[in-house]
Amino acid sequence: MMPSYVQGWEKIWHYVLRVIAGLVLFYLIFPIFVIVPLSFNALPYFVFTEEMLSLDPAGYSLQWYKDFFTDINWQTAVKNSVIISLFSTLLATFLGTLAALGLSRSYLPFRRAIMAMLISPMIVPLIISAAAMFFFYSSINLQGTYVGVILAHTALATPFVVITVTATLSNFDYSLVRASHSLGASPTTTFFRIIVPIIFPGVISGALFAFITSFDEVVVILFVGSYEQHTIPWQMFSGIRERISPTILAVATILIFLSILLLLATELLRRRTERLRGITGV
Repeated sequence: MMPSYVQGWEKIWHYVLRVIAGLVLFYLIFPIFVIVPLSFNALPYFVFTEEMLSLDPAGYSLQWYKDFFTDINWQTAVKNSVIISLFSTLLATFLGTLAALGLSRSYLPFRRAIMAMLISPMIVPLIISAAAMFFFYSSINLQGTYVGVILAHTALATPFVVITVTATLSNFDYSLVRASHSLGASPTTTFFRIIVPIIFPGVISGALFAFITSFDEVVVILFVGSYEQHTIPWQMFSGIRERISPTILAVATILIFLSILLLLATELLRRRTERLRGITGV
């Protein structure tokens, strides 16, 4: 509700701003969610049929979801995606958290330069990173292996952990650390009983971003991986090129709702982090 002192033109701008925000949200979200009803199409088409538009139950089917859960290629892709994403997330979370803790020290020289290098995988065009990784991993016989793909995805996911944990540490109260030391706690005890509980929500948020980054990645794995490591995005990309099937829409719908769940979890963790830092109104 607007305050009582808001004047006429401010009220108009308030509602105009809401309309603009709604249009931007519609522009961003609508193309994504339009595939959800199409994934229930009874016919192997990528358009709305007359039966679907008339809400005739005969126009809808779960057969593409059944194909996804029964096809051996899709199930292998799911297994590879889960394995690669989990190991990449664990590595990226470990490395990213260590890097963020080091960057939080005010006496560390060249902090900005190191930070720029760490987040460079987010800035460099993905095709360039993929080509470079292909030549590098080929030279050490890791191209076409699970280890090579996991390391490549770790390099892409680590910057997200660094940024998230660094943001959590930006307002960290180091007087708590000094108080812990003054009471006789060792550095290890202080780290696990003071620092880790406070930054834990940020670490989990970074891990979720790292998982999404690895789970959705398709360019790098086309260069670094082989068919044995084909993931869900790889399978979808191959399906679009070789055999177009609405099963792709069913998979896309599942991934959309999985992403929404992960983003909701991230938001809940962010709010918990703000509460731990004493910030109200979140």
